[in-house]
Amino acid sequence: MKTVLTILGTRPEAIKLAPVLHELARRRDVFRSKVCVTGQHRELLEPMLEVFGIEPDYDLRVMRRNQPLAALTARLLSALDPVLAQLKPDWIVIQGDTTSVLAGALGAYYRGCRVAHVEAGLRTDNKYSPFPEELNRRVASVLADAHFAPTARAVRNLRREGIPGATICLSGNTVVDALHWAVQRVKRHPPAWPDDVPGLSKERRLILVTGHRRENFGAGLEQICRALRDIADELPDAELVYPVHLNPNVRGPVRRLLGGHPRIHLARPVAYPVMVALLRRAWLVMTDSGGIQEEAPTFGVPCLVMRDTTERPEGIRQGVAKLVGANRRHIVAAVRRLAQDSRAYARMATGGNPYGDGQAARRIVDWLETGA
Repeated sequence: MKTVLTILGTRPEAIKLAPVLHELARRRDVFRSKVCVTGQHRELLEPMLEVFGIEPDYDLRVMRRNQPLAALTARLLSALDPVLAQLKPDWIVIQGDTTSVLAGALGAYYRGCRVAHVEAGLRTDNKYSPFPEELNRRVASVLADAHFAPTARAVRNLRREGIPGATICLSGNTVVDALHWAVQRVKRHPPAWPDDVPGLSKERRLILVTGHRRENFGAGLEQICRALRDIADELPDAELVYPVHLNPNVRGPVRRLLGGHPRIHLARPVAYPVMVALLRRAWLVMTDSGGIQEEAPTFGVPCLVMRDTTERPEGIRQGVAKLVGANRRHIVAAVRRLAQDSRAYARMATGGNPYGDGQAARRIVDWLETGA
Protein backbone atom coordinates (compact mmCIF):
# COMPACT_ATOMS: atom_id res chain seq x y z
CA MET A 1 0.00 0.00 0.00
CA LYS A 2 1.29 3.45 -0.94
CA THR A 3 1.09 6.34 1.53
CA VAL A 4 0.17 9.63 -0.15
CA LEU A 5 0.29 12.96 1.70
CA THR A 6 -1.61 15.77 -0.02
CA ILE A 7 -0.59 19.28 1.06
CA LEU A 8 -2.88 22.26 0.53
CA GLY A 9 -3.06 25.73 1.96
CA THR A 10 -5.45 27.88 -0.04
CA ARG A 11 -8.98 27.80 -1.39
CA PRO A 12 -7.92 27.10 -5.02
CA GLU A 13 -5.72 24.21 -3.88
CA ALA A 14 -8.66 22.67 -2.02
CA ILE A 15 -10.92 22.97 -5.06
CA LYS A 16 -8.37 21.51 -7.47
CA LEU A 17 -7.15 18.74 -5.18
CA ALA A 18 -10.59 17.63 -3.97
CA PRO A 19 -11.18 15.45 -7.07
CA VAL A 20 -7.78 13.80 -6.54
CA LEU A 21 -8.57 13.15 -2.87
CA HIS A 22 -11.97 11.71 -3.80
CA GLU A 23 -10.29 9.39 -6.32
CA LEU A 24 -7.66 8.31 -3.79
CA ALA A 25 -10.44 7.55 -1.29
CA ARG A 26 -12.14 5.30 -3.84
CA ARG A 27 -8.95 3.20 -4.00
CA ARG A 28 -8.42 2.52 -0.31
CA ASP A 29 -7.06 -0.92 -1.13
CA VAL A 30 -4.13 0.72 -2.95
CA PHE A 31 -3.57 4.05 -1.20
CA ARG A 32 -3.32 5.26 2.36
CA SER A 33 -4.34 8.88 1.83
CA LYS A 34 -3.50 11.62 4.34
CA VAL A 35 -4.20 15.36 4.12
CA CYS A 36 -2.07 18.19 5.53
CA VAL A 37 -3.45 21.75 5.57
CA THR A 38 -1.07 24.62 6.15
CA GLY A 39 -3.62 26.94 7.74
CA GLN A 40 -2.37 29.96 5.80
CA HIS A 41 -5.82 30.99 4.47
CA ARG A 42 -8.02 29.44 7.15
CA GLU A 43 -11.17 31.56 6.65
CA LEU A 44 -11.20 30.74 2.94
CA LEU A 45 -10.01 27.15 3.19
CA GLU A 46 -12.25 25.63 5.85
CA PRO A 47 -15.54 26.17 3.95
CA MET A 48 -14.00 24.43 0.92
CA LEU A 49 -12.96 21.45 3.02
CA GLU A 50 -16.52 21.20 4.32
CA VAL A 51 -18.06 21.45 0.86
CA PHE A 52 -15.89 18.66 -0.52
CA GLY A 53 -15.98 16.52 2.62
CA ILE A 54 -12.23 16.70 3.25
CA GLU A 55 -11.02 16.03 6.81
CA PRO A 56 -7.38 17.06 7.43
CA ASP A 57 -5.06 14.73 9.31
CA TYR A 58 -2.49 17.45 9.98
CA ASP A 59 -2.84 21.22 10.46
CA LEU A 60 0.35 23.31 10.41
CA ARG A 61 -1.36 26.52 11.65
CA VAL A 62 1.19 28.84 10.06
CA MET A 63 -0.97 31.91 9.46
CA ARG A 64 0.14 35.21 10.97
CA ARG A 65 -1.35 38.56 10.07
CA ASN A 66 0.46 40.30 7.20
CA GLN A 67 3.50 38.02 7.50
CA PRO A 68 6.16 38.47 4.79
CA LEU A 69 6.81 35.70 2.31
CA ALA A 70 10.16 34.81 3.85
CA ALA A 71 8.59 34.26 7.27
CA LEU A 72 5.72 32.23 5.81
CA THR A 73 8.10 30.01 3.83
CA ALA A 74 10.34 29.41 6.84
CA ARG A 75 7.36 28.64 9.07
CA LEU A 76 5.93 26.20 6.52
CA LEU A 77 9.20 24.29 6.16
CA SER A 78 9.70 24.06 9.92
CA ALA A 79 6.13 22.93 10.58
CA LEU A 80 6.02 20.40 7.75
CA ASP A 81 9.28 18.61 8.50
CA PRO A 82 8.07 16.71 11.61
CA VAL A 83 5.01 15.50 9.67
CA LEU A 84 7.19 14.09 6.90
CA ALA A 85 9.59 12.54 9.41
CA GLN A 86 6.73 10.77 11.18
CA LEU A 87 4.63 9.70 8.17
CA LYS A 88 7.41 8.86 5.67
CA PRO A 89 5.02 9.11 2.68
CA ASP A 90 5.71 7.45 -0.65
CA TRP A 91 4.35 10.50 -2.44
CA ILE A 92 3.73 14.15 -1.60
CA VAL A 93 0.99 15.68 -3.76
CA ILE A 94 1.08 19.44 -4.31
CA GLN A 95 -0.96 21.63 -6.64
CA GLY A 96 -0.23 24.81 -8.53
CA ASP A 97 2.06 27.62 -7.50
CA THR A 98 1.47 28.77 -3.93
CA THR A 99 4.01 29.16 -1.15
CA SER A 100 2.74 25.86 0.27
CA VAL A 101 3.74 24.24 -3.05
CA LEU A 102 7.25 25.68 -2.80
CA ALA A 103 7.63 24.59 0.83
CA GLY A 104 6.02 21.19 0.21
CA ALA A 105 8.36 20.39 -2.67
CA LEU A 106 11.46 21.59 -0.86
CA GLY A 107 10.53 19.88 2.41
CA ALA A 108 9.85 16.62 0.59
CA TYR A 109 13.22 16.87 -1.17
CA TYR A 110 15.00 17.35 2.15
CA ARG A 111 13.32 14.16 3.47
CA GLY A 112 13.82 12.10 0.31
CA CYS A 113 10.08 11.88 -0.49
CA ARG A 114 8.85 11.79 -4.07
CA VAL A 115 6.82 14.79 -5.24
CA ALA A 116 3.78 14.72 -7.55
CA HIS A 117 3.00 18.18 -8.93
CA VAL A 118 -0.58 18.70 -10.09
CA GLU A 119 -1.05 21.54 -12.64
CA ALA A 120 2.59 21.43 -13.65
CA GLY A 121 4.18 23.29 -16.55
CA LEU A 122 2.34 26.63 -16.47
CA ARG A 123 4.68 29.46 -17.39
CA THR A 124 4.75 33.17 -18.21
CA ASP A 125 8.58 33.09 -18.52
CA ASN A 126 8.74 36.24 -16.36
CA LYS A 127 9.85 35.30 -12.87
CA TYR A 128 8.22 38.41 -11.40
CA SER A 129 4.81 37.97 -13.04
CA PRO A 130 2.88 36.63 -11.32
CA PHE A 131 4.91 37.14 -8.15
CA PRO A 132 5.84 34.86 -6.42
CA GLU A 133 3.82 32.17 -8.19
CA GLU A 134 5.94 31.93 -11.35
CA LEU A 135 9.08 31.11 -9.42
CA ASN A 136 7.21 28.77 -7.06
CA ARG A 137 6.07 26.55 -9.92
CA ARG A 138 9.47 26.59 -11.62
CA VAL A 139 11.15 25.42 -8.42
CA ALA A 140 8.46 22.78 -7.94
CA SER A 141 9.20 21.45 -11.44
CA VAL A 142 12.90 21.08 -10.62
CA LEU A 143 12.07 19.11 -7.46
CA ALA A 144 9.09 17.05 -8.66
CA ASP A 145 9.24 13.39 -9.66
CA ALA A 146 5.85 13.32 -11.43
CA HIS A 147 4.43 16.23 -13.42
CA PHE A 148 0.69 16.32 -14.14
CA ALA A 149 0.32 18.86 -16.93
CA PRO A 150 -3.14 20.29 -17.64
CA THR A 151 -2.57 21.08 -21.34
CA ALA A 152 -0.34 20.17 -24.27
CA ARG A 153 1.33 23.57 -23.97
CA ALA A 154 2.24 22.83 -20.36
CA VAL A 155 3.77 19.53 -21.51
CA ARG A 156 5.87 21.40 -24.09
CA ASN A 157 7.03 23.87 -21.42
CA LEU A 158 8.25 21.03 -19.22
CA ARG A 159 10.02 19.25 -22.08
CA ARG A 160 11.70 22.52 -23.10
CA GLU A 161 13.12 22.75 -19.59
CA GLY A 162 14.57 19.24 -19.79
CA ILE A 163 12.00 17.39 -17.68
CA PRO A 164 12.12 13.68 -18.66
CA GLY A 165 9.12 12.71 -20.76
CA ALA A 166 8.52 9.54 -18.74
CA THR A 167 7.69 11.68 -15.69
CA ILE A 168 5.10 13.85 -17.48
CA CYS A 169 1.40 12.99 -17.73
CA LEU A 170 -1.03 15.07 -19.80
CA SER A 171 -3.89 14.90 -17.31
CA GLY A 172 -6.13 17.88 -18.00
CA ASN A 173 -6.94 20.32 -15.22
CA THR A 174 -8.65 19.03 -12.08
CA VAL A 175 -10.58 22.30 -11.77
CA VAL A 176 -12.87 21.02 -14.55
CA ASP A 177 -13.47 17.82 -12.55
CA ALA A 178 -14.36 19.92 -9.50
CA LEU A 179 -16.63 22.14 -11.56
CA HIS A 180 -18.57 19.19 -12.98
CA TRP A 181 -19.00 17.83 -9.45
CA ALA A 182 -20.14 21.20 -8.12
CA VAL A 183 -22.64 21.83 -10.93
CA GLN A 184 -24.43 18.58 -10.10
CA ARG A 185 -24.45 19.50 -6.42
CA VAL A 186 -25.85 22.98 -7.15
CA LYS A 187 -28.59 21.49 -9.31
CA ARG A 188 -29.58 19.03 -6.56
CA HIS A 189 -29.13 21.44 -3.65
CA PRO A 190 -29.27 25.13 -4.65
CA PRO A 191 -26.96 26.99 -2.25
CA ALA A 192 -28.20 29.45 0.35
CA TRP A 193 -27.59 32.95 -0.99
CA PRO A 194 -25.31 35.07 1.24
CA ASP A 195 -26.96 38.12 2.78
CA ASP A 196 -24.32 40.47 1.33
CA VAL A 197 -25.12 39.32 -2.22
CA PRO A 198 -28.58 40.76 -2.87
CA GLY A 199 -31.29 39.31 -5.04
CA LEU A 200 -29.75 39.96 -8.43
CA SER A 201 -31.99 41.27 -11.16
CA LYS A 202 -32.50 38.90 -14.09
CA GLU A 203 -32.98 42.00 -16.23
CA ARG A 204 -29.40 43.12 -15.69
CA ARG A 205 -26.13 41.70 -16.98
CA LEU A 206 -24.14 40.16 -14.14
CA ILE A 207 -20.39 40.89 -14.13
CA LEU A 208 -18.49 38.65 -11.73
CA VAL A 209 -15.21 40.12 -10.46
CA THR A 210 -12.30 38.51 -8.62
CA GLY A 211 -9.01 40.22 -7.89
CA HIS A 212 -6.28 39.73 -5.32
CA ARG A 213 -2.95 39.20 -7.13
CA ARG A 214 0.05 40.44 -5.15
CA GLU A 215 1.62 42.14 -8.18
CA ASN A 216 -1.48 44.34 -8.50
CA PHE A 217 -1.34 45.60 -4.90
CA GLY A 218 -1.25 49.38 -4.82
CA ALA A 219 -1.49 51.25 -8.12
CA GLY A 220 -2.68 48.28 -10.18
CA LEU A 221 -5.59 47.48 -7.87
CA GLU A 222 -6.55 51.17 -7.77
CA GLN A 223 -6.66 51.23 -11.59
CA ILE A 224 -8.84 48.10 -11.57
CA CYS A 225 -11.25 49.54 -9.00
CA ARG A 226 -11.61 52.83 -10.85
CA ALA A 227 -12.31 50.91 -14.05
CA LEU A 228 -15.00 48.84 -12.31
CA ARG A 229 -16.69 51.99 -11.07
CA ASP A 230 -16.54 53.51 -14.56
CA ILE A 231 -18.17 50.36 -15.98
CA ALA A 232 -20.96 50.40 -13.42
CA ASP A 233 -21.61 54.07 -14.20
CA GLU A 234 -21.52 53.54 -17.97
CA LEU A 235 -23.68 50.39 -18.11
CA PRO A 236 -26.94 50.98 -16.21
CA ASP A 237 -28.15 47.49 -17.23
CA ALA A 238 -25.19 45.80 -15.49
CA GLU A 239 -24.44 44.97 -11.88
CA LEU A 240 -21.15 43.77 -10.46
CA VAL A 241 -20.55 41.16 -7.77
CA TYR A 242 -17.07 41.23 -6.26
CA PRO A 243 -16.31 38.64 -3.53
CA VAL A 244 -13.47 40.52 -1.82
CA HIS A 245 -10.38 38.69 -0.60
CA LEU A 246 -9.72 39.07 3.16
CA ASN A 247 -6.17 40.36 2.65
CA PRO A 248 -6.15 43.96 3.95
CA ASN A 249 -4.09 45.01 0.93
CA VAL A 250 -7.13 44.09 -1.17
CA ARG A 251 -10.05 44.79 1.13
CA GLY A 252 -8.97 48.33 2.07
CA PRO A 253 -8.66 49.84 -1.44
CA VAL A 254 -11.66 47.91 -2.81
CA ARG A 255 -14.02 49.14 -0.11
CA ARG A 256 -12.67 52.68 -0.28
CA LEU A 257 -12.99 53.00 -4.06
CA LEU A 258 -16.06 50.85 -4.79
CA GLY A 259 -18.13 50.99 -1.61
CA GLY A 260 -21.53 52.67 -1.77
CA HIS A 261 -22.28 52.14 -5.46
CA PRO A 262 -25.83 50.76 -5.78
CA ARG A 263 -24.89 48.22 -8.48
CA ILE A 264 -21.51 47.10 -7.15
CA HIS A 265 -21.96 44.43 -4.52
CA LEU A 266 -18.87 43.85 -2.37
CA ALA A 267 -19.32 40.46 -0.74
CA ARG A 268 -17.36 38.39 1.71
CA PRO A 269 -15.63 35.40 0.05
CA VAL A 270 -18.46 33.11 -1.03
CA ALA A 271 -18.78 29.35 -0.73
CA TYR A 272 -17.77 27.39 -3.81
CA PRO A 273 -21.35 26.34 -4.68
CA VAL A 274 -22.36 30.03 -4.59
CA MET A 275 -19.42 30.92 -6.87
CA VAL A 276 -20.51 28.20 -9.29
CA ALA A 277 -24.08 29.56 -9.22
CA LEU A 278 -22.74 33.06 -9.93
CA LEU A 279 -20.62 31.76 -12.80
CA ARG A 280 -23.63 30.04 -14.35
CA ARG A 281 -25.51 33.36 -14.30
CA ALA A 282 -22.65 35.65 -15.29
CA TRP A 283 -22.54 37.65 -18.51
CA LEU A 284 -18.83 38.43 -18.04
CA VAL A 285 -15.95 37.51 -15.72
CA MET A 286 -13.28 40.08 -14.87
CA THR A 287 -10.32 38.74 -12.93
CA ASP A 288 -6.64 38.84 -12.11
CA SER A 289 -6.95 35.34 -10.62
CA GLY A 290 -6.00 32.03 -12.20
CA GLY A 291 -8.54 29.28 -11.65
CA ILE A 292 -11.58 31.25 -12.76
CA GLN A 293 -9.93 31.66 -16.19
CA GLU A 294 -10.23 27.88 -16.47
CA GLU A 295 -13.79 27.70 -15.11
CA ALA A 296 -15.55 30.45 -17.07
CA PRO A 297 -15.31 28.77 -20.52
CA THR A 298 -17.31 25.78 -19.27
CA PHE A 299 -20.31 28.11 -18.98
CA GLY A 300 -19.60 30.11 -22.13
CA VAL A 301 -18.71 33.22 -20.12
CA PRO A 302 -16.10 35.57 -21.65
CA CYS A 303 -13.20 36.37 -19.33
CA LEU A 304 -11.18 39.59 -19.19
CA VAL A 305 -7.83 39.00 -17.48
CA MET A 306 -6.67 42.12 -15.64
CA ARG A 307 -2.98 41.28 -15.80
CA ASP A 308 -0.16 41.89 -18.28
CA THR A 309 0.67 38.18 -18.61
CA THR A 310 -1.06 34.88 -18.00
CA GLU A 311 0.28 31.39 -17.46
CA ARG A 312 -2.95 30.16 -19.03
CA PRO A 313 -2.54 31.35 -22.65
CA GLU A 314 -4.73 28.54 -24.04
CA GLY A 315 -7.82 30.60 -23.25
CA ILE A 316 -6.35 33.65 -24.98
CA ARG A 317 -5.46 31.62 -28.08
CA GLN A 318 -8.91 30.01 -28.18
CA GLY A 319 -10.54 33.42 -27.89
CA VAL A 320 -12.47 32.78 -24.66
CA ALA A 321 -10.27 35.14 -22.62
CA LYS A 322 -8.52 38.44 -23.29
CA LEU A 323 -5.60 40.15 -21.55
CA VAL A 324 -6.43 43.76 -20.65
CA GLY A 325 -3.83 44.51 -17.96
CA ALA A 326 -4.41 46.49 -14.79
CA ASN A 327 -5.11 49.58 -16.88
CA ARG A 328 -8.27 51.59 -16.32
CA ARG A 329 -8.68 52.75 -19.90
CA HIS A 330 -8.01 49.33 -21.47
CA ILE A 331 -10.37 47.54 -19.08
CA VAL A 332 -13.24 49.93 -19.71
CA ALA A 333 -12.72 49.81 -23.48
CA ALA A 334 -12.80 45.99 -23.50
CA VAL A 335 -16.06 45.83 -21.54
CA ARG A 336 -17.60 48.56 -23.68
CA ARG A 337 -16.81 46.61 -26.85
CA LEU A 338 -18.41 43.42 -25.53
CA ALA A 339 -21.50 45.37 -24.47
CA GLN A 340 -21.85 47.07 -27.84
CA ASP A 341 -20.70 44.36 -30.28
CA SER A 342 -22.81 41.21 -30.06
CA ARG A 343 -20.59 39.36 -32.55
CA ALA A 344 -17.45 40.04 -30.53
CA TYR A 345 -19.24 38.78 -27.42
CA ALA A 346 -20.52 35.65 -29.21
CA ARG A 347 -17.02 34.76 -30.41
CA MET A 348 -15.72 34.76 -26.84
CA ALA A 349 -18.77 32.94 -25.47
CA THR A 350 -18.67 29.97 -27.86
CA GLY A 351 -15.00 29.00 -27.87
CA GLY A 352 -15.30 26.00 -25.52
CA ASN A 353 -13.05 25.03 -22.61
CA PRO A 354 -9.44 24.18 -23.55
CA TYR A 355 -8.47 23.10 -20.03
CA GLY A 356 -9.96 19.67 -19.51
CA ASP A 357 -12.72 17.09 -19.79
CA GLY A 358 -13.45 16.24 -16.16
CA GLN A 359 -11.26 13.09 -16.05
CA ALA A 360 -8.00 14.59 -14.77
CA ALA A 361 -8.16 13.12 -11.26
CA ARG A 362 -8.67 9.60 -12.62
CA ARG A 363 -5.62 9.97 -14.88
CA ILE A 364 -3.49 11.30 -12.03
CA VAL A 365 -4.37 8.50 -9.62
CA ASP A 366 -4.05 5.88 -12.38
CA TRP A 367 -0.49 7.11 -12.94
CA LEU A 368 0.33 7.06 -9.22
CA GLU A 369 -1.03 3.52 -9.03
CA THR A 370 0.53 1.96 -12.10
CA GLY A 371 3.27 4.29 -13.29
CA ALA A 372 5.10 4.86 -10.04
